[in-house]
Amino acid sequence: MIPGGLFGWRHRVRAQQRGQGLVEFVLFVPLFLLLLFTMLDFGFALYANLTLEYASREGARVGAALAAGNSTTLPCAYDSLKPAPVDDHVIAAVQRVLLSAGITVPINNNGDSTKTGVNWIRIYKATNDVNGGGYNLAGNYNEWTYAATGGHSVDGTPLKFVGPATPSWDACSRLNGTAPDMIGVAINYTYAWTTPLVNIIKVVTRGTFYTNLTFLDKTVMNLNPTYP
Repeated sequence: MIPGGLFGWRHRVRAQQRGQGLVEFVLFVPLFLLLLFTMLDFGFALYANLTLEYASREGARVGAALAAGNSTTLPCAYDSLKPAPVDDHVIAAVQRVLLSAGITVPINNNGDSTKTGVNWIRIYKATNDVNGGGYNLAGNYNEWTYAATGGHSVDGTPLKFVGPATPSWDACSRLNGTAPDMIGVAINYTYAWTTPLVNIIKVVTRGTFYTNLTFLDKTVMNLNPTYP
């Protein structure tokens, strides 16, 4: 009787342990997957942010090099009979980075700032080069927004962004002499979480958890002097 009773007791203990292990597994796996997908999504967000930093730097570099344009080779203002003007080349430089082969950063959110995409690109007169101030001063920037069609072309490539008909900071007025203006390029971008599990949590909690991320990347450079 004792061996049988002992065997039965051990069997019950083992069954309880298996049941406890199953419960722990069921509780642990969703939390592990949520953590895993969150880390994966953060990786995508970081990748997008680094790409935006590179794109704003390329745009500012081109804008600084072209300064106010050159009347014999590159106009500062739009003219249908001349090559694309300065600001078009700045946006083209940004676009080339965002649409480069291997880059997977969506740029079109159809004007919906709650979805992943570029909200706007601003070419602006920077008030300082420490934190890129001046990008939000009225009358100080030219804002470009996404448009699948309707943009000018640069070197045969249509732009995916359109700018203002009358720029607030006219490229023709930019100074690149002994006290050069500072040109800034700012990109405002929304990143919406992409992995399925994170999106489920976001919907269930109605955005209490996993709210969309907004990036603002800016680069400022002095306008380069014009050489003969």
